[in-house]
Amino acid sequence: MLLYSGTTCPFSHRCRFLLNEKGMDFEVRDVDVHHVPEDIFAINPYGEVPILAERELYLYEANIICEYLDERFPHPQLMPSEPVERARARLFMLSFDRELFSHVRTLESHQTDDASKKAARDAIRSQLTAMAPLFVKNKYITGDDFTMLDIAMAPLLWRLEVYGIELPRSAAPLLKYAERLFCRQSFIDSMTPAEKVMRR
Repeated sequence: MLLYSGTTCPFSHRCRFLLNEKGMDFEVRDVDVHHVPEDIFAINPYGEVPILAERELYLYEANIICEYLDERFPHPQLMPSEPVERARARLFMLSFDRELFSHVRTLESHQTDDASKKAARDAIRSQLTAMAPLFVKNKYITGDDFTMLDIAMAPLLWRLEVYGIELPRSAAPLLKYAERLFCRQSFIDSMTPAEKVMRR
C-alpha cells in the first residue's frame, strides 16, 4: 500500500494519522505539492495529494481514502457501524469541509491574497471557538470514543500556529482536546519532520 503525500499537507497528514491508528504497513512517497510531477496527474486528474495506491486501485480525496481504509481494515473501527449514525458522521464531515477545511485550503494556497487569508483565519477561529463548549464534557467529538471526526480535526489543530490563528481563552476546552489528540502515539508517528517543527 502506497500513499502519495505532501510533507506539510494537512489532508495527507489526516491519511497518515489514520493509517498509523490502524497499525497499517504502508509506504509514503513524498510529493512536492507546489511542483506536482506529471505522473501524479496520470493517477489523479486534479493533480493533488493524498493519493492511495493499492494494486490496481487509485483513490484520492482524504475523506474517500479514510472511509475506504476504515471499511477495508475495520479494526479499530472509526466510523459508526449503524447506518443512521454513520450518516450523521458524514454530515459532520461535510460541515467540517464547508466551514473549516475550505478555509484551510485558502490558507494552504500560495495564490491567495492577504485579505482572503485573513478572512479564512477569522472563519476558522470563529468555528473552533463555537465548538469549544462541546469538550467541557466530551473527551472526543462524539463523546468518549475516538473516531474519524477526531482524525480529521487533528492536523488542522496542529497547524493553528503556522496558520496564524490564536484562539480566545473561551476555547480552552478545545485546546485540551487537541492535546489529547497530539499525545496519541499514532499521531506522533504520523508526522513528517517538517510537521514536527510546526509547534514550539
